Amino acid sequence: MKFLLAIIPVLLFIGCSTNPEKSQDDVSVSSAIHDPSRSLPHPDWVEERVSKAKERLAGSEGGKLVWKSIQSHGGLKAWYNNGPLYFRFNYRPLGPGNKVRDTYQTVDTWSSLARHQLADNQTIEYGWDGQQAWKNPADAKLAINPRFWSLTPYFFIGLPFVLGDEGVTLTQEENIQYEGADHFIVRANYGENVGDASDYYVLYINAETYRLAAIRYVVSFKGFYPDGGHGAEKLMSYEGAQTINGITFPEKHRTYKWSDEGQGEHVTDIAVTDVAFKPGTLKRYFEVPEGSYVMKTYME
Repeated sequence: MKFLLAIIPVLLFIGCSTNPEKSQDDVSVSSAIHDPSRSLPHPDWVEERVSKAKERLAGSEGGKLVWKSIQSHGGLKAWYNNGPLYFRFNYRPLGPGNKVRDTYQTVDTWSSLARHQLADNQTIEYGWDGQQAWKNPADAKLAINPRFWSLTPYFFIGLPFVLGDEGVTLTQEENIQYEGADHFIVRANYGENVGDASDYYVLYINAETYRLAAIRYVVSFKGFYPDGGHGAEKLMSYEGAQTINGITFPEKHRTYKWSDEGQGEHVTDIAVTDVAFKPGTLKRYFEVPEGSYVMKTYME
């Protein structure tokens, strides 16, 4: 899935080491913002980045719709000012033999860094430090490629906010009816050499509320498709609403096969729970833990 690594400035310092869970709890934005060890951007940086995003998105009809959707979901300024995002993403493919991907994860929304713990064994972790993927313990058996999955769930629940960055082309397409309501359609494509994939996303934006109702997407991760190309297109629903610190997230997703005939077989259920912002998270928390195995290739 799309990594926004090449386009996001790294504006972080490295703080001191401490227990990551204790460092995240019961710390307000106002107290964390003056602490250089915390993974929280300065408000001035946020103002500048939001201003540039607004100007950039105003340059196309698709971009204008995405900006309205961002505002409807809580606004880009609040998104960054809230600090790192914590959530559980319980991804359960339907049918026998399919591998469940269920983790608690913390993501630095400012610089796209991530750290996961398996829901059924939180001593097993993996993540992305901005340059490399890792797993800990080094011999941990995982159901998913850390380089691929570290930021994938975040990108799904981070829409439409993550489309405010550079390197994205947003094109409005013909409106459609979805679930009995009118929806604007915006296609998101990425420039060359942006991240580990050349995915595209087709956003279904409710014409009255500007809330995101569904997306269509493909997976083109280089580890899975080293010679180019991508997997089959799928449709993912955005269902329910939970508002945390002013930002509205879905409560669950369902994914379906997609073809020229439209929506097909229901293939996955996903629950999004335990959502919280953690402004007290230390920058150190996103470093590779001692004793980890660091991936050297896309597929290991």
